[in-house]
Amino acid sequence: MAKKTFEMAMKQLEQIVQDLEAGDMPLEKAIKKFEEGIKVSKYCSEKLDESEKRITLLMRDSDGNNASEIPFVMEDETSEENSDT
Repeated sequence: MAKKTFEMAMKQLEQIVQDLEAGDMPLEKAIKKFEEGIKVSKYCSEKLDESEKRITLLMRDSDGNNASEIPFVMEDETSEENSDT
């Protein structure tokens, strides 16, 4: 079996959410799906944490200091800020 990727886990999580939102399964099956979703969610969270740590290490300068961080702003947020003025 192929190793699970973050993208595969996200698709699995999306499917679990859709299944639960449909609301047409027995309670016991819904609980099992929810438990599965929690496990997949934790896996995704761990992968994101690992990625963040790797990026932080890569962003260090030659002296080992963290490069200055620039906050990420979504395009929608910048257009909203510009429309307020």
